[in-house]
Amino acid sequence: MSKIISLLVMAGIAFLPGHLCAQEYLFEFGKEQGMETLISGKTASNDPIKWYNVNTETDTWRFEGDKLVCEGLPIGVIRSEKQYENFIMYVEWSHQELGGNSGTFVWSSAVPGNNRLPDGVEVQMLELDWVNQNKNDKGELPPIAYVHGELFGVGGVETVPDNPRGTRSKSIENRCLPRGEWNTYVVVSVDGVIKLSVNGKFVNGIQQSSQKKGYICLESEGAPIHFRNLTVTELPPGVTSMEQIAPLLPN
Repeated sequence: MSKIISLLVMAGIAFLPGHLCAQEYLFEFGKEQGMETLISGKTASNDPIKWYNVNTETDTWRFEGDKLVCEGLPIGVIRSEKQYENFIMYVEWSHQELGGNSGTFVWSSAVPGNNRLPDGVEVQMLELDWVNQNKNDKGELPPIAYVHGELFGVGGVETVPDNPRGTRSKSIENRCLPRGEWNTYVVVSVDGVIKLSVNGKFVNGIQQSSQKKGYICLESEGAPIHFRNLTVTELPPGVTSMEQIAPLLPN
């Protein structure tokens, strides 16, 4: 269904909600580099990444020096100008509120669903106190693994988890740092497989993603979060069918 909606957006269908048709350019944040950087160790290209508003507000995001500050409201995302298939993403993030919620989506169509968030594979970013604030009906705490890099398909995108917690994949070691401290994620995304490093160690992964080319999104989900030092290194493409690619959006 998300693919159909995306195609309608491309066609400019008038009856769609206004925010779906108004993905306007916001700013540059982060750098894109080619595979030659990995091979030679030298920066052969270092192009800025342009970001478009999907369904947040212009005052949701601002810069403080080299930091991209997200206020957390309204719930929604911004998306990269271009789609990515095989790549390595490096990003540092820091929650500013106990129990804060956010994340990044990869291989996304960047079209909001009923919960204002798009499809794709979500790379979870939760502050450590989230588990204490979200007990289940029995008063039990969620697993600590939930807060630091759960990986899961959303919006109809299916994945096979490396470390199953239902259909989601949980990290096998808690390496997340609390509010006010910087966490480092390295997201290696290749041919429907994602491996996630949290603060210097690979601890989670998924495979067989049903969608494996699309936009990168940064998420606003109710709490302030800071991002910095985002780098996307493109890798060679694989064998990908049209059904595994998110529809292109106009820029």
